Amino acid sequence: MSEGSVQHQQPAVPVLEGQQLDEFLGSVPERGQWRYRPRRVGMVWRSKAFRAGAVITVLALCGLVILALVRQQTGTEGFLVGLGLAVLPVPLLMAAFRWLDRVEPGPWRNLLFAFAWGACAAALVAIIANSFATRWIATATADPASADTLGATLVAPVVEESAKAVAILLIFLFRRRQFGGIVDGIVVAGFTATGFAFTENILYLGNAFGEDQQLGTTGFASVTAGTFFVRVVMSPFAHPLFTVLSGIGFGIAALGGARHRVRRVVLPLVGLVLAMGTHALWNGSSAFGPYGFYLVYGAFMMPSFGLVTWLAVSSRRRELRTLSTELPVYAAAGWLAPAEPLALASMRARGMARDMARHWNSHTDRARGKAAARAVAEYESFATSLAMLRRRARHDGAGPDFALREQELLHHLWQRREIAGPALSYAAHATGLLRVHRPPVPPPFPRHHPHGGPPPRQLPAPHRHYGGHNPYRDSP
Repeated sequence: MSEGSVQHQQPAVPVLEGQQLDEFLGSVPERGQWRYRPRRVGMVWRSKAFRAGAVITVLALCGLVILALVRQQTGTEGFLVGLGLAVLPVPLLMAAFRWLDRVEPGPWRNLLFAFAWGACAAALVAIIANSFATRWIATATADPASADTLGATLVAPVVEESAKAVAILLIFLFRRRQFGGIVDGIVVAGFTATGFAFTENILYLGNAFGEDQQLGTTGFASVTAGTFFVRVVMSPFAHPLFTVLSGIGFGIAALGGARHRVRRVVLPLVGLVLAMGTHALWNGSSAFGPYGFYLVYGAFMMPSFGLVTWLAVSSRRRELRTLSTELPVYAAAGWLAPAEPLALASMRARGMARDMARHWNSHTDRARGKAAARAVAEYESFATSLAMLRRRARHDGAGPDFALREQELLHHLWQRREIAGPALSYAAHATGLLRVHRPPVPPPFPRHHPHGGPPPRQLPAPHRHYGGHNPYRDSP
């Protein structure tokens, strides 16, 4: 087949079994219509701006109320001390969960909503419900000491884990496209629990500081230092570990797809029950004697933390394997270079591709280098979404918007391939994923930014050259 005929031939887009090619191919929608679902208009309460404003308003009100309650219990000085100490583990936990989500990063708005829900709404529900339950138990049993123990062991785990799980449920229901598996469940649950622990630590550390003020103790022997060591140094992962079990349940349910309706209901409930049980065991560790805390910490919490960490890392590796499984069919059809699926399935190669794009295009203009690296990062994100979309279609069937979404993603990849394709191919060679004699030659920076100008209505046929060699010459 001649090169000219290949250049003007529409590549064979891979389709699922039973789907006609002419039904799949179509014009790319206008930029304003790049959505998973059609935009619903006509009702104020259905607009995204209205719903976003309502959510922000509710969370802000909860934040003001919880701020007033915590300040009332700890005092102004105790609140400030508790706030300064409680914020220390937050960046580390958020960075750890965000690192786990690097393969297919979820939007920050979902994660910030989860953190705000945990810190404001869930914490407010927990404080009110726990206080009410403790007072009711104390009145019913006439034993305030046992009421605190029963409240912490039986009531608090149920209330707190249920309140935190609401954030995961909301994202699972209303951001279903961005909730595709176990990693997403773990990350959303981790951000929610980190927010909740942040508010709770302010309360505990502020009360400890107030107690030290009354007793006159300072230094390492103070109650504040002991509380900080137990809650921030030894067990900053406690609340995230509990809630992550709920997130895993939602994540497995998301993997099952819409066809498994029983699984979509049962598995999140099982995860929630496990989260409550683990939380109850942690809070009730004092019942095992003076060394009960250390016993539960060493024999249960640490192994559980290690198991969940292994599951999270294993799930992330499975996501990378999905790219190497699903994307080669697009490379065979001509939409990707042959080496790109290998590079996209390696975090090391993806990072190297961004660095090389920045280096190749930053000799005359640093802004161009940054724009090139951003284009490669976006290319990697869209390619990952394409692989996950195809995997979901295989397991759950192609939805009514599958063809439109696949066409949209291929269009986004085409806009950025002049920069991302050579960078990813170079990274595949440089990391040893693909053995060749000579790496591809870096192309010049495109005249226009990949995002500039209106998108073409039709996807152009792939016919660009890599260092004098056309990888699509033998493509169908």
